[in-house]
Amino acid sequence: MTALAPLARLAEHPELAALLLDVDGVLAPIVERPEDARVPDSTRAVLADLVERYALVACVSGRPGKEAARIVAVDGIRYVGEHGLELVPDASAWEARLQEFAGSVDWPPEPGKRLTLSFHYRNASDHDAARTELERIAARAAEDGLRPRWGRLVLEVRPPVDADKGTAVRRLLAERSLRRALYAGDDTTDLDAFRALDDLELAIRVAVSSDEGPAALGRAADLVVGSPAAFAELLARL
Repeated sequence: MTALAPLARLAEHPELAALLLDVDGVLAPIVERPEDARVPDSTRAVLADLVERYALVACVSGRPGKEAARIVAVDGIRYVGEHGLELVPDASAWEARLQEFAGSVDWPPEPGKRLTLSFHYRNASDHDAARTELERIAARAAEDGLRPRWGRLVLEVRPPVDADKGTAVRRLLAERSLRRALYAGDDTTDLDAFRALDDLELAIRVAVSSDEGPAALGRAADLVVGSPAAFAELLARL
């Protein structure tokens, strides 16, 4: 069996399958400023075709769902934001606490998020010094009962709620009783989503690799591609 054989099996019966996709680094290339991210028109055309044929096409993003929808801009996709926290009503109770914490540190988080704090350091002149400072912020967050987690040149601080991309994936699949799925991601948080596919009858885990991404993602993947453009070519096979 070739590495691409599972893709052919998934495409045989698209009405039984889900395509679950991260946005940044998977559909949209990583850019210096998060607000400048966009999905190329050619990829959007492929996604629009897939929406017509597959039982579910969903974007599971660290961004707010509305922001993910703006960047992808394809109708018919289900958008779930803030690492799945948007699906958990209890998470909103932590919004004020998160904003209070953000105001207590000397590092502005990415604007627009309610349920998580994202402290990026991609644009820092000295990544090592920035990481050291953010490690202190991470320690403070843990002391305050919040949950820090590292990603691609970013520190995420979340509420102590048991929700992640994995719980979001399980819920999306359960809503439509789907047992076949592909999930594509590029960062540490996507490992949770990979694990959520373990009990399916057909599961395809795709890692979009980069020098910034975790090595563990590639080891856990069924397929590895080297860029969002390469992933768009893979999607076109479906």
